[in-house]
Amino acid sequence: MQPMPDQPGPSRPRRRSSAPLGLFFAVAVAVAGATGIISAADRQVGDVTRLSEFDDPERRAELGDVLVAVDGPAVNYLIIGSDTRDGSDPTSTDFGSIGDQSAVQGRRSDTIMLLRQERDGNGAAILSLPRDLWVTIADTGNPQRINSAYNRGADVLAATVSREFGIPINHVVDVDFFGFKALVDEIGGTTICFEYQTRDTNTGLDQPPGCNLLDGTQALAYARSRKYQEWRDGDWQTDGTGDLGRIKRQQNFISTTVNQTIERLQSDPFLASDLIQATTDSLRLDPNLDPLGAAGTLRKAFSSGLTTFQLPVEGTTINGNSVLLLIDNAESQATLDYFRGVGPLPTPTTTVPG
Repeated sequence: MQPMPDQPGPSRPRRRSSAPLGLFFAVAVAVAGATGIISAADRQVGDVTRLSEFDDPERRAELGDVLVAVDGPAVNYLIIGSDTRDGSDPTSTDFGSIGDQSAVQGRRSDTIMLLRQERDGNGAAILSLPRDLWVTIADTGNPQRINSAYNRGADVLAATVSREFGIPINHVVDVDFFGFKALVDEIGGTTICFEYQTRDTNTGLDQPPGCNLLDGTQALAYARSRKYQEWRDGDWQTDGTGDLGRIKRQQNFISTTVNQTIERLQSDPFLASDLIQATTDSLRLDPNLDPLGAAGTLRKAFSSGLTTFQLPVEGTTINGNSVLLLIDNAESQATLDYFRGVGPLPTPTTTVPG
């Protein structure tokens, strides 16, 4: 094998991101319900922080009832991955790439996904929304990147998604990437296959070719990667797809981890309780979400396969900002209609068998 050079590929602005963390909690709770340890899980779920903005009378007067009651064959969850640095550990091996609260103030949404779960348990699908998607922010009426809505509250982000795309939101799950690392470590890691030597000098990703077992820190470096590079033809080749490439890798990671988690829980049912405990400090739920109540159908839905979608977008510059615009075509409308609950399941971007 040729020696690997130290020089990074073409320079890009450094932008941090987090993984779609809430889905992992849903899987853990789903399997906990199915393995008969409801009482232990119930005590732990009671410690989870609730998103108080959804119960704030003033905010509800401004935005209306953002969350709607389930009325149909499916439930829509808004999954938010926050990159808050609150609780960062200076002794962690990835502290240099993550930083502390001085690097990022408050909470930002760098991962936004919609999880549609059929209520009968016969299927689940994920729609990923790029953080740079140009939309109208619900409470101001001003156009901006979609991730800026979360700076004003999870309720504003939920209202923005609902109004912009006509998709009803039933529940919201918000988790930061410290919970992501803890959960991956708790299940014993996730195996991801790499065709080439791979790295990202911003996130600390550094993997040899082959199928490698990633611990929590390594998994986060993979899921956060925007400046993804592969050693091909004697040089580092940079993935030029940016956030769209990161979304594909995140969706692959979710599907792989879901399948591996379910397999491991079959041999160790009490692992589910540990998984829930590992995420409670990093998790926030809307006030009406009863995760244990959804346990059986969530597990069945993930076990039968997970379908993933991306919206077609095009890049442009608005007021000096690089943003993404939705392409309004038959593909985007078919995908949105499915998540709106008014159309059939379209041909998927990716389907991963259960």
